[in-house]
Amino acid sequence: MYGAMKVAVGGPLKVAFRPWVEGLENVPAEGPAILASNHLSFSDSFFLPAVLDRKVTFIAKAEYFTTPGVKGRLTAAFFKGVGQLPVDRSGARGAGEAAIKSGIEVLERGELFGIYPEGTRSPDGRLYRGKPGGLARVALATGAPVIPVAMIDTEKIQPPGKVVPKLMRPGIRIGKPLDFSRYQGMEHDRFVLRAVTDEVMYEIMKLSGQEYVDMYATAMKRQLAEAAKAEKEAGKAAKAALARAEKEQAEKEQAEKDERTRQRRTEP
Repeated sequence: MYGAMKVAVGGPLKVAFRPWVEGLENVPAEGPAILASNHLSFSDSFFLPAVLDRKVTFIAKAEYFTTPGVKGRLTAAFFKGVGQLPVDRSGARGAGEAAIKSGIEVLERGELFGIYPEGTRSPDGRLYRGKPGGLARVALATGAPVIPVAMIDTEKIQPPGKVVPKLMRPGIRIGKPLDFSRYQGMEHDRFVLRAVTDEVMYEIMKLSGQEYVDMYATAMKRQLAEAAKAEKEAGKAAKAALARAEKEQAEKEQAEKDERTRQRRTEP
């Protein structure tokens, strides 16, 4: 099914968008490897597999596989066909453990496992701090090499919230494999996990040329959401204050008009 879906999806993607690729030779022809990529767009999980000769498996939220109805079944078939694995993200810790377990299973089969260390799409095109759990733990538990990947301009093709993509050429830069065998057996040491993750993020930053932000993308999204909410509430408050001022002004003008009318009526 994957081969058929790759032809059905990957072929048209390459024809329509003509993605350019650098470093394709860094992806091994066989054996397990982790592709650790920045995350700019929903379409990242389709452009990268489209340019590779091998199957690469990413983690996708379970909702894509469980939505009822005809559309839901078609969506589930599509994601399964392009090599996505469902993970229930209803509980943060449970989701992380499920993703790690799935990644290890993929690599133990000698396949390619794709992961986004930032944990979510960048809200503004910058590169955010990598989460130390999934990537580093999978790499140290399996001994698989980590290949840094930089997606270029995919956020311009399909920004968050946009359904219809813009036709333009995205880019993909693939770096040299990183070997973390020196940390073998230390996958539960949080300092080691942090060091491994930061090294991978540094290589992604060099490949992508993105500005680096030393905070999690999820935290930035919360800040942006809170700022947007505060701005909306401030706008509503300003609108209400303006309405009150206009009402008070109208009442004052009406009172003055009524007073002038009374005075005219009382004049001899």
